[in-house]
Amino acid sequence: MPETETDSDLYAMTWEEAAEAVATSDLAVLPTGSIEQHSTHLPTSTDTLRADYLSAELVEAAPDHGLELLRLPTLPFGYSEHHMRFPGTITLSRETYVDAVVEIGESMAAHGVDRLLFLNTHGGNKEPLAMAADRLGRETALTVHFVHWTDFAREDLEEAFGEGWGHAGDHETSFVELYRPDLVRESKKEPQKARELPETRSYEYFDEVTELGGLGDPTNSDTDVMERVVGDTTAKILEAVAEDIEAGW
Repeated sequence: MPETETDSDLYAMTWEEAAEAVATSDLAVLPTGSIEQHSTHLPTSTDTLRADYLSAELVEAAPDHGLELLRLPTLPFGYSEHHMRFPGTITLSRETYVDAVVEIGESMAAHGVDRLLFLNTHGGNKEPLAMAADRLGRETALTVHFVHWTDFAREDLEEAFGEGWGHAGDHETSFVELYRPDLVRESKKEPQKARELPETRSYEYFDEVTELGGLGDPTNSDTDVMERVVGDTTAKILEAVAEDIEAGW
């Protein structure tokens, strides 16, 4: 299990080392998380922790799939407007978030990066990241790959935890206990009571859905299951990226 620091981290490189890494890497990876409430037992950094550690897993496993990755610093702030009624949440506007990601991509393109992978761990970022990917693909020479980690893990997570394992629930609690158990408030873990979502509309704020801020049952957390899911999902993502590159996408 890797630390969050890897030998392929841009933030630790000099400009000469960065130039060499750009020349030898197949993709640059931008991990994208959020700072937002995760109920009363997990830290606001949960999604950013996931982006940090899961991108480190990708970097470590990439050579086994014929790939070399250059990892950019994790973007900690996301689009989290729906959590703003819970203290501690920080959100960027949708427009600011899209612009920030586009400008990060433009910077990397200016230095010669050909392919950029978004590794996302926050559902609220999906739509603005898709918009940023479209802009970068049309306005620069970058080829953008977009991976929402949970989409690749969904089948394994449903098999392990059933339904309702989402925000701050079984899955995310298992993850933080696996990588940063010191940040889990064990005495605060309890089943999260949530309303059944409507069929014909969404909600404006998450406190309309759940009083504590989470979904699922954190007391069902299982670090052994999570470690297996992380390994399987890391392989799935790298296989998919390698296949897309091989196919000329």
